[in-house]
Amino acid sequence: LPACRDSKLFIKDLHFDEVPVRIYLPRVPSASKQRGVIFFHGGCGMFGSIRSYERICRYIARKSDSVVVSVGYRLSPEYKYPAQTLDCLTATVHFLKTAENYGVDPDRIIVCGDSAGGAFTATVCQELVNRRDIPKIRAQVLIYPFLQALNFNLPSHQKNAFTAFLSRERTVRFILKYLNKDSSMKEAILAGSHVPESMNLKYRKWINPDFIPEIFKLGYKPPLPTSFLPHVHEETKELLETRLSPLLAEDAVVCCLPDTCIITCQHDVLRDDGLLYKKRLEDNNVKVTWHHMEEGFH
Repeated sequence: LPACRDSKLFIKDLHFDEVPVRIYLPRVPSASKQRGVIFFHGGCGMFGSIRSYERICRYIARKSDSVVVSVGYRLSPEYKYPAQTLDCLTATVHFLKTAENYGVDPDRIIVCGDSAGGAFTATVCQELVNRRDIPKIRAQVLIYPFLQALNFNLPSHQKNAFTAFLSRERTVRFILKYLNKDSSMKEAILAGSHVPESMNLKYRKWINPDFIPEIFKLGYKPPLPTSFLPHVHEETKELLETRLSPLLAEDAVVCCLPDTCIITCQHDVLRDDGLLYKKRLEDNNVKVTWHHMEEGFH
């Protein structure tokens, strides 16, 4: 949908430091400064747009009586990773610095995104924890986020391996496409052959089926051991960087993150990414609100 007239909102297309955004401002003047929401759409970094999330952003702006900024980051494969994350970061910093120009309280801005947008949200919040020159993000909202590419054999990957729309196999195929990598490595990554044993040992304290509540582990079978393939690891090192896998960030970063809302869905391969991040945040004394959609899907 193009930006068009709305009885309750002023809608404008702008650029924040060359990143296209669409901003939704409530028409009714507020007695005090308003809240702000920065929204990153989903679509594996390759699909989606400001236009395709028009209804959602209008809904958020109306229902929360907030100024919403929808970010039109550049898409892969035309624009190589990490252009998508960098655009989200640029737009966020710009809005934090200029919020008052739009009647927004810079101390009441949240960042929000679904799926890949949830990954960008987590990454942006992590990358800004040590910035002292801009206001702090008030909270982050992660809607069924993608948060790690180390282990594709968690209980939710097994249970929802063949779920329509986002199967386990399609998830890895999309990630490889997003990174402009050869799709022939898909099976090796699904098996976990891209991760050195030393990394598996290091990150077992955070990415581990033992941390998934028993109610979500019905029918789970631990995967068989696989051989490490150094050439696959070399070709796909980005998968294990915190910019792509924010669940791998150190505790020194995680403990500084803002209040968090995580939304997970029962019929979703990415469900356990959200559950594991919830645990990490809580272990680091970050306030977390969790909503689980029992019949929800990605």
